[in-house]
Amino acid sequence: MSEKDERTDREDLEEIDLEEEESISVTSFIFEWANAFMVALIVVVLLLTFVFRQVTVSGSSMTDTLSDKDRLIISSFMYKPQYGDIVVISHGENYSDPIIKRVIATEGQSLSINYETGEVSVDGVILEEKYIKGKTIRLRNSLEIPEKIPEGYVFVMGDNREGSLDSRSTDIGLIPVENIIGKAELRIYPLSKFGSVYDS
Repeated sequence: MSEKDERTDREDLEEIDLEEEESISVTSFIFEWANAFMVALIVVVLLLTFVFRQVTVSGSSMTDTLSDKDRLIISSFMYKPQYGDIVVISHGENYSDPIIKRVIATEGQSLSINYETGEVSVDGVILEEKYIKGKTIRLRNSLEIPEKIPEGYVFVMGDNREGSLDSRSTDIGLIPVENIIGKAELRIYPLSKFGSVYDS
């Protein structure tokens, strides 16, 4: 074989090697991108399953804080109910659909409601409830509030005090903490009201 033929063969081999390297590089890039996408997708799914969820408000029991058809992001990971939290509660014995209310008192606290003045007191202190609409009235099948909220339970009410069926009635009653799906954190719809649900 002549020197010219050998040089041509080497050049052909170099071109083939270069094409193979480029092919491997493209394949590697696609694989890495697909792998990163799958990891991100798994993380999002896990977050939405175990940490954050989306719920849609149904009804008017939380007006003016929340409105019917508002869409919320709720958090559930390692959640412990606190006064003022807006929570989503799974269905109970007397109601079939999840409900959304505000936590007013938690386990171990004493709660009293003066239905004449509409004042709500927790541990002897009258609450400043700037978020409520209307007056806190007595509901049908009125619940006899225990001296202290039992362990593992919370007392909840809707912000629309004259239009909410809540812990004031035996139809809802005290809520087992285990029935709380999560705490409302963010309103994502309508976009004009996007933001924290605790700003108002």
